[in-house]
Order: sequence, then structure tokens, then C-alpha cells
Amino acid sequence: MKKLEHLGIAVEDLAAAEKIFTDVLGVAPYKREEVESEGVITSFFEAGDSKVELLQSITPDGPIARHIERRGPGLHHVAFSVDDLSAEIANLEAKGYRCISGPKDGADGKRIAFLHPSDTAKVLVELCEG
Repeated sequence: MKKLEHLGIAVEDLAAAEKIFTDVLGVAPYKREEVESEGVITSFFEAGDSKVELLQSITPDGPIARHIERRGPGLHHVAFSVDDLSAEIANLEAKGYRCISGPKDGADGKRIAFLHPSDTAKVLVELCEG
């Protein structure tokens, strides 16, 4: 793993959350992107060497909508940058971690995969390549 890539935050109102994070971080988001395969629209902020990704569901039954329904808005996942996604998945699976989604194309031009939160101290961990 190279570094913390981003924190993913589930939000109900993307525009309202963008205003909050623009105020808090002192910068505007650098991009909005719809990821149809995940049923979300994302908004990215640079935060030092890492990023903050805001995620709003575009479907009432998408993963982010279900997350908000069960847990409310807030931290959704922690993402780490990796050089070789397939190799990192193989390495972690050999150690007993389960990949629950991916590898697949994700937001911000990355290939991504998610580890099962039951294996990672109840935190949804995303691995990002690219």
C-alpha cells in the first residue's frame, strides 16, 4: 500500500455537503463524476496528499442509499492506493481477507476493489490502482 488515497463519505444532499467541505477544506471540489455501475454521483476534494470523496446515491436502492438507510450519512469507506490491484488482492486473500467487490472500474479513473468489513475491524476498505 502506498498511501491513504481518500475517505469516502455518504451524503444525502451532495450540494449541501460540497458547501460544507468547501468551507472546511478551503478549496472547491475538483470534479464531479457519475459512476453508473455503483449508482452514485461523486464529488472529489483534494485534502493535502489525500482526497475526500462525497457519494450521493442516484438510485433509491443503490449501495449508498442502503448505507444511509441503515447507518445514516457519514463515513462510508477508507481507500488506500496500491501499485498492482490484482497482486494486492491475491496477497490479502492469501492472508484470509475477503474481496467483496472488484476489481472493477471506479471513480476518478481508478480500478478498485473492496474488502469485507468483517475482516477489517468493521471498516469498509477500498483498494485503488491508477
